[in-house]
Amino acid sequence: MQWILFLLLLFVNSMEMLTQARRKKRVSVALFENCTGCVMCSEDNGCTACQQRLFLLIWRDGIRQYGACVHACPPGYFGLRGQELNRCSKCRSPSCESCFSKDFCMKCKEHFFLHKGKCFSACPPETLAQSSTRECQEKCETGPWGNWSPCTNQGRTCGYKWGTTTRVREVIRSSKEESAMCPTLSESRKCRMKKHCPGEKNEKKRKGKREKKEKKEKKRKKKMDSLMAT
Repeated sequence: MQWILFLLLLFVNSMEMLTQARRKKRVSVALFENCTGCVMCSEDNGCTACQQRLFLLIWRDGIRQYGACVHACPPGYFGLRGQELNRCSKCRSPSCESCFSKDFCMKCKEHFFLHKGKCFSACPPETLAQSSTRECQEKCETGPWGNWSPCTNQGRTCGYKWGTTTRVREVIRSSKEESAMCPTLSESRKCRMKKHCPGEKNEKKRKGKREKKEKKEKKRKKKMDSLMAT
């Protein structure tokens, strides 16, 4: 009975070793297929050194560690060049898709917003979320409103019943990217104007006297011409 149990355990152990050997062989084949650009390639761990200008990417699968040489680091990693080895280093933040350095993110994963190199699920106060770029932009800060301008119509300050007056305010703090987010910087409203310009009444009065005098002169001349005809 003991011999039967011993043989059964030996058979099970052999099957497990055979399965592990096959799995190891498949992994090794896959690694050697990806050994392009490797200077050194291990059967168990893949690439351990790369050609110049290539980056060594290392990742884990359980307790095993594998390496491959790549031209560009994948999302979540950034390229770190060194004198002896160029390496793909992982971004510290798990919500970062692309980073410039370990702690400075350049692009966040979906559902996160980028602000000053960090990824946030919700933008900090005094910023606005831009869904198109997935970034948090600081709000534009403006100064107080200035005084209303003189009431004008077609460049004139008189001679019309109604005109328009305008006031403006300046931006105190804003970048070029934030300019589109600034609130209204100018506003206008309807205003009442002086219908008659200064001196216009006197000019009209003088014009009226001239016209009256000319009519009177024409009438007198006509009368004289009729008398002479008779």
